Amino acid sequence: MRAEIGEQPDALRRTIGGLLPRMSDVGLLARGTRQVLFIARGSSDNAAVYGRYLVESHAGRLATLAAPSIATTYRSRLDLSGVLAVAISQSGKTEEIVETLDWAKDCGARTVAITNGAGSPLAESAEVALITEAGDELAVPATKTYTTQLAAVAVLGLGLGTDVDRDDLRRAPDEVERLIGVTEAAGALPEMVEELAGVPGAVVSGRGIAFGSALELALKIKEACYLHAMGLSYADLQHGPIAVVDEQTPALLVAAGDGPTLPGTVALAERVRGAGARAFGIGGGPGLAGACSAALPGPDLPEWVAPLGLIVPGQILVENLARRLGVDPDVPRGLNKVTQTS
Repeated sequence: MRAEIGEQPDALRRTIGGLLPRMSDVGLLARGTRQVLFIARGSSDNAAVYGRYLVESHAGRLATLAAPSIATTYRSRLDLSGVLAVAISQSGKTEEIVETLDWAKDCGARTVAITNGAGSPLAESAEVALITEAGDELAVPATKTYTTQLAAVAVLGLGLGTDVDRDDLRRAPDEVERLIGVTEAAGALPEMVEELAGVPGAVVSGRGIAFGSALELALKIKEACYLHAMGLSYADLQHGPIAVVDEQTPALLVAAGDGPTLPGTVALAERVRGAGARAFGIGGGPGLAGACSAALPGPDLPEWVAPLGLIVPGQILVENLARRLGVDPDVPRGLNKVTQTS
């Protein structure tokens, strides 16, 4: 896992370089569509959450997350004319995701696949396939396959007319490379590892474009460290579940260094600490760091592309925490690289 975390800058460079020229393919396919439907599971679903917020906030299109059981279990038929269906799968071999994309096509949708599996069933099924260049990933927890999916989703957003500067995306690999170094040198890293090693679980929270990174960090803590981690929007967290945050349940708060959700994240950190609990930050700049008990640095990237970097300190934290707990993060119990669902 640690080696593959370090491979992310080059994987991102290859992926971004290969996919930016495909923006026009996405734009042409999307003509006549109004809505985006993301189809995914697991880490890929967290990448889809990023896509949903990116498309709705910057491309002016309604975007939703599919419930694959509607296609595979209920076998309902919906009118998906005017819909761009985007299926995301690391391997491109998860039968449920392939079947759901085929169902969407049969219901009238145009189809895109995002996968690391060139020639996979998912890539072959889609009208446009955006192939990531992560290379082989041996550790079960997704790291470089996840961040390259985020890069592909960012290219998808650009193809849909997202009102952002694509040069921000081109800067992301260098920023991820810098961030790996500064995170591992951060004095807060061993402090956060020791604190988390002594508790049964944590709440992981973010909002908006950073929310997918919060969900992905919660997933990584659960699958690689065997700790209970509840991933919640900070808006949902304050509607009752905030009660679970106490001295035995710290909060991990994820935010970009700018954007409209940052003040709310800072306010949540202050509320958590005011309740006598620990608040740990990832990103959020000096404002969030100052409000937290300890914090890891985030990327120097604008909010729309910040998730490509925001997850990286979390990956490093999880890998270190797993080792501290005596768990091999490369092969979590009960998990395989390709998960089949129905």
